[in-house]
Parts: sequence; C-alpha cells; structure tokens
Amino acid sequence: MNEIKNIVSDIKKGNIHPIYFLMGEESYYIDSLTKFIENNILQEEEKGFNQMVLYGKDVEIEEVISQAKRYPMMAERQVVIVREAQHLVRSIDKLLPYAENPQPSTVLVFAYKGKTLDKRKKVYKMLQKNGLILDTKKLYDNQVPDWIRRVLKGSGYTIDPKASEMLVEFLGNDLGRISNELDKLKGIIPNTQVITPEHIEANIGISKDFNNFELKSAIAERDVMKAGKIIKYFSQNPGEHPVLLTVALLHNFFSQVLAYHGLPSHHDKQAVARAIGVRGTYPLKDIGMAARNYPMKKVSSIINVLRDIDAKSKGMGVYQLPPGDLYKELMVKIMY
Repeated sequence: MNEIKNIVSDIKKGNIHPIYFLMGEESYYIDSLTKFIENNILQEEEKGFNQMVLYGKDVEIEEVISQAKRYPMMAERQVVIVREAQHLVRSIDKLLPYAENPQPSTVLVFAYKGKTLDKRKKVYKMLQKNGLILDTKKLYDNQVPDWIRRVLKGSGYTIDPKASEMLVEFLGNDLGRISNELDKLKGIIPNTQVITPEHIEANIGISKDFNNFELKSAIAERDVMKAGKIIKYFSQNPGEHPVLLTVALLHNFFSQVLAYHGLPSHHDKQAVARAIGVRGTYPLKDIGMAARNYPMKKVSSIINVLRDIDAKSKGMGVYQLPPGDLYKELMVKIMY
C-alpha cells in the first residue's frame, strides 16, 4: 500500500502529524503503522514518561483527550496510542474540539479497526484538516499473491507462484496471518532459496498435493484421476476443506474462463490478465487450459452447477447433504 510507505517516509523525515486516525477493514495496515509510530517517534529513553498506550474498551474519549493535552517531559513530543479505538464509536464526535486545535507536541494515534468515520461529519473534516486519516481496504484474493511477492522481495526473498497461491487458498486475504506465516518461513529458509510448495507443506502444514489450487489445475486439465483423488481427500477431511470454499474458488475460476472465452485475442498476456481481472500472467496457464478443454457453453453450464451446489451446501431446496455427496456431484457434473 503506497500510502503507508509515504506516511512512513514522512515520519522518517520528521514530517509528523499531531493526529493519526487509522481506520477501515484491513487491521494489518493499521497494526503495522501503529507499531512503526510506537517504535520510531520517540527515543527509548523518552518513552517512559512520554509514551502511553490506551485501549478503547477501557477508557472514555475524555480521558484520551486529557492525556493528549499533557505536555511532554524532557522531550520534544509525547505519543498517545489508542488501540481498539473502534470501541469509542459512540463518543468519537466528542473528539471534535481537540481535532480543531490539537496539541502540537502530542502525536495522538487512533487504531480504529473494522469501522470508518462518516466523511460528512465535522470531526472527520477536522481530522483530515489538522491530522492524517488512513482508510484501509481489504485486498481481493487475486491481489494477495502479488502482495506476498512484494513483501518477500523487500526482505530479499522470492517465492514460487504456486507456493503463494497455496498460502492464499489456505489463509485467504488475512494479511496478518499471512505475514506471520511468512515471518516463520523467513526464520527457517535462507533468502538464497526460492520459497517452494514443499517449504509451505513442510512448515505451514498445507498439503502441496491435496488443495484447491491442485484441484483447479486437475479440472482445468480434465485429469479425472487426479481430480478424483483430491475430491476423495476433501470428502474425508471436510473440516479442513469446506465445500463452500471450494465452490467459491471454482466459481471465480470458471467466471475467469468464461471471460477469457469472450476475448477477441489471447496473444498479449498482460492485456488478457487485465481484462479478466487476474494479477500477473501466471494464472493464465490454468485458465487457458480450461478454455481449451471446456467450450464456452460448457463453462456456462459449470457455473450454473456451482451455483446449484452452493445452494445445496447451505441446505436450500433439499435436506443438508453430506460434503462427500456434494463433492461427488460437483465432480461428475463438471468433468463429464
């Protein structure tokens, strides 16, 4: 997220705002920037008297404001951090008088997770005028592999595309969990090695052979035997491989295949990737293979099948069918 990089760069240069209001859906960015401010505004010897961490569920907004109005002791600034600040949602408008005239020697940070301020309100406009507001958004699943690559590149690592897809399939777009797993891998694997699916399997516990990524590839290749083995494994381990997740991923995949079919040309891979909404050209291997093996009419039929399986998995129209039966129906209707 370029905005985070710019904020960090400004702080390093000494361009520091009196208020940082960090809000929105992606707690990873909020936590990362909060931690950076906590670790980098003050010198270690200044923190004892001049750095305070409060928690939104334990304080009133008036107490936060009172702390923010204090003067630093034997330091140029004080830092007041309010974690879990979303618990102050009902009283956040009371911050308005302070936002209109913030204490210049205080750096006040709100970690306001999962919620956003109403942009029409005066408190938002004042925070934007006299401080800094960061509104974080969740990445879409298809954006996460590129994020993984960039994060690892910053530490001198590279990752096999299949390995990053495995992480996304297992962890979704939870950047915090993914970051923790990447830190685990970096503590084990030297940056002279490429992170491979084998590393993921050995250190994170995701099977490199029995996962939705491999199922998608097997279906794309119309490899009935391989797909059947994966489906059997999923049926025996429904807790780790819920039908809803598999159906959602395959629905997204075949929607991309349908879009691929509709393109007038497939020669410019970068243009194709942009047109069908995938990051990079690596996913085009399976998408192109599926397009060759499944005509457009069949792809449309598969999408309808997946919608039907999704409804059945939720108990709509029929009794709740066991996962094994749903997986078998899915397999037969897609590949035959």
